[in-house]
Amino acid sequence: MHSPVLIEFEHVSIMRGSVTAVRDVSLKIGVGEHVAILGPNGCGKSTLVKAMSKECNPVVEEGSWVRVFGRDDWNVFELRTMLGIVSSDLMERCTRMVSGRDIVLSGFFSTIGIWGYQNVTADMIQRAERALEMMESSHLADRFTDEMSSGEARRVLLARALVHDPRALILDEPSTALDLSAQYELRAILRKLARSGIGIVMVTHHLSDLIPEIERVILMSQGAVVADGPSREVLTAPRLSALFGRPLELLERDGYYNLW
Repeated sequence: MHSPVLIEFEHVSIMRGSVTAVRDVSLKIGVGEHVAILGPNGCGKSTLVKAMSKECNPVVEEGSWVRVFGRDDWNVFELRTMLGIVSSDLMERCTRMVSGRDIVLSGFFSTIGIWGYQNVTADMIQRAERALEMMESSHLADRFTDEMSSGEARRVLLARALVHDPRALILDEPSTALDLSAQYELRAILRKLARSGIGIVMVTHHLSDLIPEIERVILMSQGAVVADGPSREVLTAPRLSALFGRPLELLERDGYYNLW
């Protein structure tokens, strides 16, 4: 019996302006999988994320499609209740004074912060508190975002992504702007989430972002998928040296990887 498909790309190409950001990509990611999409800046990773969340659409071609949970005709607001997305774009939008609680609650409305016309229910508040607790961030509920460290703000955004109990988390460059301590805390939280059974699709150019629970790695270069398979088979020094365009040494320890 086949496991249900979270994301399916079939011969997908995507234009960003006059540039082809994604070229003829075909791949499937199952519900509950823990997958990393790895590649250098500008390789098309973030464009794939936007296609997953229906923020951008592929070039219309015969035999080409993007399907999420088996469908290609989603209402975007309905889809966002099933996918928890944390992106660098979202992080940059959290610049005004908004409390941690309101950031999490805004996940119900696909906004940043709560506005007067939005009806916040007691159930929403309870679920927001539960999501903050899961992220070990209950103490940030009443703190404004401009008073939080980057690591604290990232945990609040993770709580926002989890407030719907989504079937999968999509993380775009999760460690951006985090210091070493915050990166360590983030990896510990992601391991906790992975062990809870939620699917994780991590998009990054930092190999050190990968946690041991990531069992599959997809490598991208110049808009195309150049490798896809089990982490231990894909993550080799020759392959990563070719991907990043320089001689690299690879170290693996207890399921974590580093390059130098």
